[in-house]
Amino acid sequence: MPDVRWDPHGSLRRALWIGGAQWAGKTTVAELLAEQYGLTVYHYDYHDARGHQDRRIARRLALGEPLVQPGPDRAWSDRTPEEMAADTLAGFPIRFEWALDDLRALYTGRPAIAEGWGLRPELVAPLLDSPRRMAVLVPTEEFRRHQLRVLPRAGALGVPVRDPARAQANRVARDRLVAEDAVRHARRLGIRVLEVDGTRDAPAVAADLADQFAPYLAVPAAA
Repeated sequence: MPDVRWDPHGSLRRALWIGGAQWAGKTTVAELLAEQYGLTVYHYDYHDARGHQDRRIARRLALGEPLVQPGPDRAWSDRTPEEMAADTLAGFPIRFEWALDDLRALYTGRPAIAEGWGLRPELVAPLLDSPRRMAVLVPTEEFRRHQLRVLPRAGALGVPVRDPARAQANRVARDRLVAEDAVRHARRLGIRVLEVDGTRDAPAVAADLADQFAPYLAVPAAA
């Protein structure tokens, strides 16, 4: 297994991390912090869904697996949420290696802030000199239901399936299981879990994380 701590430009050592669940506001909070403190944001989900597709295909080819993914019904309707969650969790370590390759090539004068649900606490922990460099954001159940109502991308799959209601219910249940797994690992590792319940807006959550990340956000004094 590759050494995830290999860090030729120090990019991983300086990074700040926001992991956690879907629909908890990770992207919004990361961008607010970036604007305020002059940081560069790495959006895991964007790279995972687009930039890593060639690696995904190459890996399937090397393993002799089918190059075409299962259809939407197999992905969302024909399996239990538990099976879907197990498959998602099993894939995170490989996908994390690809994200680390991206981050190793990203050199900035200020820390990069990496955000995304695939940045799992148990995967990030070996890179941390302090657990303060990471937070895990998860929605409360009530806030998750709110997000499903108001966010179009959360409330529907966006792909044709024979039973949209069942597919969406499976997706929501899978996401809940994956979030619970992140919380368990974070608490075991001493990484902060921040429950987002909607009573504070995104700037307030960002300010809370800025306090946590404060030692790494300060600009060094000029020599």
